[in-house]
Amino acid sequence: MLNRLRASPWVRTGLLAVVIAFCGYGLYVEWPQAHAALARLHWYSVAGAALAAAAGAGCFMLAWRAVLADLGSRLSVSSTIRVMFVAQLAKYLPGAVWSFAAQVELGNDCKVSRRRGATSVVIGLAVVLAVALLTAAVALSLTSGSAARQYWWAIALTPLILVCLFPPVLGRLLDKALTLVRQLPLEQRPSARGLARTVGWTALGWMFWGLQAWLLVGDMTGRGSHVLLLAIGAYALAWSAGILVVIFPSGIGPRELALIAALAPVMPRGAALVVALVSRVIMTGSDLAWGGVGIVIGRRTRRANRARYTPAPDIPAHDPAAHHTAARDTAARDSTATDSSNDGDSSSGDTSLLRPRRRASRKRTSRSRSEPAAEWSAAASAPADPGLSSGQAP
Repeated sequence: MLNRLRASPWVRTGLLAVVIAFCGYGLYVEWPQAHAALARLHWYSVAGAALAAAAGAGCFMLAWRAVLADLGSRLSVSSTIRVMFVAQLAKYLPGAVWSFAAQVELGNDCKVSRRRGATSVVIGLAVVLAVALLTAAVALSLTSGSAARQYWWAIALTPLILVCLFPPVLGRLLDKALTLVRQLPLEQRPSARGLARTVGWTALGWMFWGLQAWLLVGDMTGRGSHVLLLAIGAYALAWSAGILVVIFPSGIGPRELALIAALAPVMPRGAALVVALVSRVIMTGSDLAWGGVGIVIGRRTRRANRARYTPAPDIPAHDPAAHHTAARDTAARDSTATDSSNDGDSSSGDTSLLRPRRRASRKRTSRSRSEPAAEWSAAASAPADPGLSSGQAP
């Protein structure tokens, strides 16, 4: 019964509506403090926070690309942007499976098997969560003991996740999980070098996302660098809480509550609520911006593929002018596709310049072959010489 309720989209939507209602009520109750906090917030802090949020998302995209490369599938940066950020738009739907499924299917369109795509998403999310919890455990234990005690269960998962990310342990766990779902083991297990590269990009991404929170908190409190460590740890804990409570789409509700609790030592609830809401708007705008870039890349890719593989039209055999026009258009399309696929490589040459010479040589060859046959047919059809028929010499 509980599993059915948990999986029901109506239950999830109802819980989301309840959370939004409570957030609205909390903003109404704390409006005097929230209004004063908004008055202290400058536009350049919001702009800087938006840039930091977008940069952090880009680092997480490169981290997932590193996981794929370590498993044996190398994607270009543009393809990775399209797959990851278009799929991320689905996380705002009720249910935790839509974004995961979309990322796996879009990766399959780029020749990444579903088994490898699903494994890479799980590894990438585990690395992001482990680095976030480790950051929160270190930062909040030094700055916000109350938040660390309140969310001890999230911080306690850090050692377990780190052990599971050890390459030999991770490889065995992945093979066991694939066996349970009746899938073959991976052709290539995660390596220590690949995981180190993934952790590096992930740590850089968390620096940017922590900077996003610090720009808002520091602008409202006026304490500057004194709240840097607290802001980074608070946002890392809040994001982790939102991910672990999977019933809420994109962590809406749990993330804001955890952020308010973690910021309690440096600012009142009204100001902390404003930081949480402004941060949510900024992160949503970053997802939409990256998703828009991914959609544009996808449309350009499909347009280029259609231009490259457009079939030739049906042309009557008795129309030489149409044949000449079609041959010229085909040569132009082949030249354009060759130039775009080789990305300006001049060594490939222009094949459209070679096509007329080949056709001319074929015509000369066919003409030279047909001339002896024409002479024999002419000789056979010529009238016989009367002198030869009577046996006289010519």
